[in-house]
Amino acid sequence: MRTKSALPPKKSGRRRIVVAAALALSGLLTLTACGSNSSSGGSSSTSAGGGGGGGANGTVGVILPETATSARWESFDKPLIKKALNDAGFDADVQNAQGDVQKFSTLADGMIAKGVKVLLIASINSEVGSAVAAKAKKAGIPTIDYDRLNLGGSSDYYVSFDNVKVGALQGQGLATALKDKPGAQVVEIEGAPTDNNATLFHQGQETVLQPLYDSGALKLVRSQAIDDWNNQKGGTTFEQILTGNGGKVDGVVAANDGLAGAVITVLKKNGLNGKVPVTGQDATVDGLKAILRGDQYMTVFKPIKDEAENAAKLAVALAKGDKASADALATASSQDPKGKRDVKSVLLEPHLITKSEVKQVIDSGFVKAADVCSGDVKQACTDLGIS
Repeated sequence: MRTKSALPPKKSGRRRIVVAAALALSGLLTLTACGSNSSSGGSSSTSAGGGGGGGANGTVGVILPETATSARWESFDKPLIKKALNDAGFDADVQNAQGDVQKFSTLADGMIAKGVKVLLIASINSEVGSAVAAKAKKAGIPTIDYDRLNLGGSSDYYVSFDNVKVGALQGQGLATALKDKPGAQVVEIEGAPTDNNATLFHQGQETVLQPLYDSGALKLVRSQAIDDWNNQKGGTTFEQILTGNGGKVDGVVAANDGLAGAVITVLKKNGLNGKVPVTGQDATVDGLKAILRGDQYMTVFKPIKDEAENAAKLAVALAKGDKASADALATASSQDPKGKRDVKSVLLEPHLITKSEVKQVIDSGFVKAADVCSGDVKQACTDLGIS
């Protein structure tokens, strides 16, 4: 049975974003951040710096979660965080756990033993993230939850995007696309139930879509979360739902561009691509090309450069023992209902991207025009003034 998500709370004093517990998704226990990005292969990350004291000011440890379903961690977060820390006079020991919980813990143990000044963690799940934060705290090392808040954890700071708003933008995009189709049938393909960001995305979607379901303006066929953000599983699940609904669907909420791509593959098999609006997230090259092609209606752009640079600034302040500067950066607050605590947060602004806004993403330098404007979307780029 589907559980209704609560509306985000009103702001009071420090801006407050409620982090929904992991029961908001249908029949699931759900974080990233991203949301995830599109699929990317890749081997384990090697150290992007020295051990405990290579830089003039020491070393900041950074543990990233995986590469199997997300291109962002190695392609964007790693080099951006490393550069920002290096520019501040710190080495950055950046490692990737490759989706392995035990490896995540082992990498953390090594960094703690080396005496890193700060530990920045984008965890695989809240359990391992919280365990790592507890070990670091015992060793006197400050921790920052990066992109994903560890429910029940002990990190004093959190850097991410306003993930409830990410979901609200997805809901808004789909509602706009279906505004002239009353009673349109909608399928929701959500992110991993172990990822608290996925819960927040869903919560945001429902602030827009649930009233439309309740009024009959839209009809929810089914909402289903996908383990591990697995694109193949997402496509298979969507195909089963579509078949079970007699091949009928009018709109799809896909939690990110990878899942959107899997959905679009199924729609193509049924001659429905370009006729059924599909949402996404992460403004990946594949997602932007799908939008230009007309197969995907929208994505959400989250400038990872802003996230990485803000996390680095926060880490530098903590490494220098400058709590006042750290607090000045963290102007928002996120509630951890499992830990019954408020976490000082940096929550950045996401942006809704439809076809007419693709140029904004490219102009920002997030992706290259040469990568997006190839093949069958060259003319679409030309028409939009993208070069």
